[in-house]
Amino acid sequence: MAQITAAMVKELRQITDAPMMECKKALTEAEGDIEKAIDVLRVNGLAKAVKKAGRDTNEGAIATYITEDGKVGAIVEVSCETDFVATNAKFKSFVTDLAKVVAECDPADIDALLACPLNHGTVDDALKESIFVIGENQKIVRFARIATDNGAIASYIHHDGKHADLVEFSFANDGTASNDEFKTCAHDVAMQVIAADPISATRDDIPADVIEHETEIYRAQAAESGRPEKFWDGIINGRLKKFFQERALTEQAFVKDGNVTVSELAANVSKSVGDDIQIVRFVRFNFGE
Repeated sequence: MAQITAAMVKELRQITDAPMMECKKALTEAEGDIEKAIDVLRVNGLAKAVKKAGRDTNEGAIATYITEDGKVGAIVEVSCETDFVATNAKFKSFVTDLAKVVAECDPADIDALLACPLNHGTVDDALKESIFVIGENQKIVRFARIATDNGAIASYIHHDGKHADLVEFSFANDGTASNDEFKTCAHDVAMQVIAADPISATRDDIPADVIEHETEIYRAQAAESGRPEKFWDGIINGRLKKFFQERALTEQAFVKDGNVTVSELAANVSKSVGDDIQIVRFVRFNFGE
């Protein structure tokens, strides 16, 4: 039997907001496994909110870059030591330069990115110069790149510079990319990804193991409800439907107009511009995760 420490109980309480004694009971039942203890609390209806514990105390920023034709987008996360530097104009400009390099050079990994040309040398040279000029250690944490042949890429960066994303849209007509109504829609959908925290663009893109995990939670909750077993499937399906509405981007209520879903928003704009606009996928970076 694993020893349940006060620190473990405190961590679980910070993640779930559940009462201290219930956290201890859940950890005991889960033999000290935090993730299993979270599930125990969820089954018992005691996890008020499962919040991601901070994994990184470093500061830094995230930047995005979209090519002029809208066909390629890149997102980069770079860490530094203090918030003062994270909001420094030179540092933010450097991170944006890196995003442009990712979009144009398509490196396979961070080592390849460091070898890409930037200014009059390489990214590695530019990184060392930035460290020297700014006076703080900096690290390229991660990056991603999205390209499309039949559509466009949109991006959104939250005002704190620590939450950003890329969203890929597909459509048939090249002119749609420059249509103001589409551009407004694309911006709003990219903002939605940050505001509403979906797992994927559609329910079909949610990993099977995630759905299976949720299903098991709902099955356990149904068993705990005291309802006859013949009603369990209905309970499970109802809660899965709500899960998809909350975590699949296209099924979420649009944050700027709760009367329509994101997929309905795209359909309305499609009709207006005379095209078939589809939300294909997105990449979201939350700093430190």
